[in-house]
Amino acid sequence: MAVTYPRSKKKRALAVLEMLHELYPDTTCSLDYETPVQLMVATILSAQCTDERVNKVTPSLFARFPDAPAFAGANIEELEQLVRSTGFYRNKSKNIKAACERIMSQYGGDVPQSMEELLTLAGVARKTANVVLAHAFGIISGVTVDTHVKRLTNRLRLTKSDNPIQIERDLMKLLPQPEWENWSIRIIYHGRAVCNARKPQCEHCAIAHLCPSAGKV
Repeated sequence: MAVTYPRSKKKRALAVLEMLHELYPDTTCSLDYETPVQLMVATILSAQCTDERVNKVTPSLFARFPDAPAFAGANIEELEQLVRSTGFYRNKSKNIKAACERIMSQYGGDVPQSMEELLTLAGVARKTANVVLAHAFGIISGVTVDTHVKRLTNRLRLTKSDNPIQIERDLMKLLPQPEWENWSIRIIYHGRAVCNARKPQCEHCAIAHLCPSAGKV
């Protein structure tokens, strides 16, 4: 496959971003939630689990535990059973309960609205914090890096790193801040639809002409 792409990483990133806006104009967070704490919980559950699976679990979970006080006071065994199918359910349950206990004791029952404070919550790393800040509060603090973002960013050769923190730093240098979360959401959709892990559909990819890895994976 003959591919001509911008050699400049910044130009390539911006060109890809423009194409992604055209391909996925109305995309948003694919997790179902109504409140910031529900989004935080859903994002914690999404670690090494599909959003589709999480969305099957959360209706009954949020009906039983709708807010931070309920999660903080949850019976851990009951919580584990409700989230069991998301995998790593013991650790996720422990973190969700502990995070909500801290939200109650330190933040008056409200999910904090800064990266620094969110990172003090059990089970909340930068990925979860970025999702919560962007979609619950409209605060663009960084680039959410999940497995799709990691894979596609490397295939696009916008980073040479496998470390999510370094990938985030690399992307923050290439993309305008208002677009940081838009990039993540749209790249995730493209990763699911076209550029999958085992067999990317380069021949059907609308951004193949911008991708140094097109036809080579």
